[in-house]
Amino acid sequence: MKADPQSQRRLLDLQAIDTALAQLAHRRRTLPEHAELDALARELSALEDERVRAQVAVDDIDRDIVRFERDIEQVRVRKDKDQARLAAGTGPARELTALEHELASLNRRQTELEDAELELMEQREAAQGVLTAVEQRLAAARERRAETETRRDEALSEITREEQFKTTSRAPLAGDLPADLVGLYDKIRETSGGLGAALLTAGRCGGCRIELSGADRARIRAASPDDVVRCEECRRIMVRTAESGL
Repeated sequence: MKADPQSQRRLLDLQAIDTALAQLAHRRRTLPEHAELDALARELSALEDERVRAQVAVDDIDRDIVRFERDIEQVRVRKDKDQARLAAGTGPARELTALEHELASLNRRQTELEDAELELMEQREAAQGVLTAVEQRLAAARERRAETETRRDEALSEITREEQFKTTSRAPLAGDLPADLVGLYDKIRETSGGLGAALLTAGRCGGCRIELSGADRARIRAASPDDVVRCEECRRIMVRTAESGL
């Protein structure tokens, strides 16, 4: 293939744009915020599970407290009735004595229930403390996620702007070069890690960084300036300049 030497040198400008675009794409894929958000997602999931367990513990204690309050209220109602009957002093002495024994029993029962309820309320306070702590950690993690998402979105917006600028610059440059030259360059670039053309400097290919053999130097020296020469090792287009060392 033949191409004007100036077109070959401008191929390096096209390569510079494509390299920049590849770097931007890599930067987009490997933003540290992506890894941070993945880690935060796992942390939030674990914290949410922890919060659910803590909430269930509080709810269970609340149900037990309600049950104790209901039982205590029933004892109080029964005591009020017995005390009213005892205060009235009506009925046989044996029944009044039985009421006194029942009141004593009810008082003991009320004390037991109230002590148990007090213990549950202390447990609830501790369980609520655990729940509050988890909710605070959850809120802090969500705030970190929001901040990280903002940083990610800002970085992605910057990358998009740079990509648009580079893409806009590439189109007219590629359009001014010979179509067959650009086609060859693109084909090589697709199969060579994104590098289709490189500068030949001091007898060394800028693509694979391998120094040319004497035979390769002689071959390239004998080539016409408009010949498109390629490296025998990496097959990339080598662009010749006064610094090529031929």
